[in-house]
Amino acid sequence: MQAIILAAGMGRRLGEYTKSNTKCMVAVNGVALIDRLLGQLSRQSLSRVIIVVGYKGKELRQHIGHRYDGQLHIEYAENPIYDKTNNIYSLALVKDKLQEDDTLLIESDLIFSDRLIPMIAANAYPNLALVAKYESWMDGTMVTIDSDCNIVSFVPKKAFNYQMADQYYKTVNIYKFSRQFAAEKYVPFLDAYSRAMGNNQYYEEVLRVLTMIDSVNLKALPIGQEKWYEIDDKQDLDIAEAIFADEKDVLRKYYGRYGGFWRFPQMLDFCYLVNPYFPPQRMTDEMQANFRTLLTEYPSGMKVNTLIASKCFGVSEPYIVPGNGAAELIKILMERTEGKVGFIRPTFEEYPNRYDKQRQTTFTPQNDDYRYTADDLMDFFEDKGITQLMLINPDNPSGNFIPKADVLRLAAWCERHSIRLIVDESFVDFSTDFATNSLLNDDVLEQYPHMAVMKSISKSYGVPGLRLGILASADRPLIAQMKKEVSIWNLNSFAEYFMQIYNKYESDYQQACHAFVRERADFERHLRQIPFLRVMPSEANYFLCEVLPPYNANEIVVSMLKHHNILTRDCSMKPGLDAKRQYMRIAIRNHEDNTRLVEGLKKLQR
Repeated sequence: MQAIILAAGMGRRLGEYTKSNTKCMVAVNGVALIDRLLGQLSRQSLSRVIIVVGYKGKELRQHIGHRYDGQLHIEYAENPIYDKTNNIYSLALVKDKLQEDDTLLIESDLIFSDRLIPMIAANAYPNLALVAKYESWMDGTMVTIDSDCNIVSFVPKKAFNYQMADQYYKTVNIYKFSRQFAAEKYVPFLDAYSRAMGNNQYYEEVLRVLTMIDSVNLKALPIGQEKWYEIDDKQDLDIAEAIFADEKDVLRKYYGRYGGFWRFPQMLDFCYLVNPYFPPQRMTDEMQANFRTLLTEYPSGMKVNTLIASKCFGVSEPYIVPGNGAAELIKILMERTEGKVGFIRPTFEEYPNRYDKQRQTTFTPQNDDYRYTADDLMDFFEDKGITQLMLINPDNPSGNFIPKADVLRLAAWCERHSIRLIVDESFVDFSTDFATNSLLNDDVLEQYPHMAVMKSISKSYGVPGLRLGILASADRPLIAQMKKEVSIWNLNSFAEYFMQIYNKYESDYQQACHAFVRERADFERHLRQIPFLRVMPSEANYFLCEVLPPYNANEIVVSMLKHHNILTRDCSMKPGLDAKRQYMRIAIRNHEDNTRLVEGLKKLQR
């Protein structure tokens, strides 16, 4: 068996990465794609490797040099018109060699698991295409297959039908062709197709024609959960570096993304914190029905969106400002703050990160579970001279919760001391008595005008992609100033429409919150059966867990990602947590996902 690698393309979409190198010389985590591929091929018994070069072909030859002598017999073919042709011409240049031996045909812009080449090479079927179930990041040629994994049809990009996406498989661009198939089927059709259609085509078009007019016995070999990625542009490169990161670097690659994990469809995200039971399907359908309008029309300005937010959350218009996520409002709020600010740690670091460290006073609970009460806060900050106190309730990551009556006692104490109390209640709807725990009420706000209530709609409403948050306070000058400092179009049309229709689905939201409280209790019971986790009580949608010997948090997180494609949060270094201990924060998802995580943790037990 031989291998043919197509490596003539220019890789324009990779910009500066391919100014001096061909695409297959681009490095992923320090290793060039071509080096990774040749290393994988060197572990097979191949008669030769033929590389079709074009753009920066001289540089590629020099890069490879003689490093694989004794491991691979490497030959080259030159595509002199690489800038005017597509890969059908590159393959046509070696069509004679294609007929001399069974062949692995591989495109050079791929990165994939070490198991894929042995998987296809050892398979008994002589003519195979590696395929992967369609996911949203995939582009290019798709196939449909029958129950026996015969390729029924090739679906070119122009014929892609999103209504049939669940039936599609993406070609991984790794094929195995028998010598007989190449000589009797593929090459004759390759010649005919090139004469009819020209050289600016793709070699898979020949396979498409063959499947349409003849039974070619070309099978698909699904790769299941094996990792692979096709690198066409900078974003592909960035994602590939996360998927194929070394263990020592993998968490930095993922955590540094701050979300966007929908680009990794098979991964379960137990880091980011959203309601798994809302919005309901009917609400999603209603938004989808208006997708084109919301996409192509301007959103309303601040005045209208304030009115809609007032209606949606039951707070008077002068008391509320909607934001492009709570993060936008946090930034403006902290920039307007003066004097000493009291923080409770461990906590959500976005607030202290936005404020001068020299003017921060921090309270840290002195107990193993990081529990604290309103009285603890009043006692500690009594003589600290603070002008503002930050309370995340429930807190993140501890899950500590102060009941509403006690928060109001704290608010009254702050009023007497002329301290502005900021209560972030982004997680309050996950608390057991969620229906009565919110402070978003005109009467409450008016009774405590020094208090402001922040709420991220992403969390409990399960819509982080909308980027929606609110700040409410009876301090009218504060709210008015906040409105002036945000953009007039700070909300997109989808966020605006969500608030417009939400009240029709309030009963669904109540049911979702009840379902969540039940699931949290069940999940906690199962987590407590894991002997190396000490689970702390929580009124939020996550658990802070101390990791006990023989494990450390990093070891568990990396293992869960590597072996189960589940991402959890190592928060051992979070300010306020005991530096001598190890901690994880585990989000709460739906029952199926939570069960998958628990089963993965059980497999770690020694």
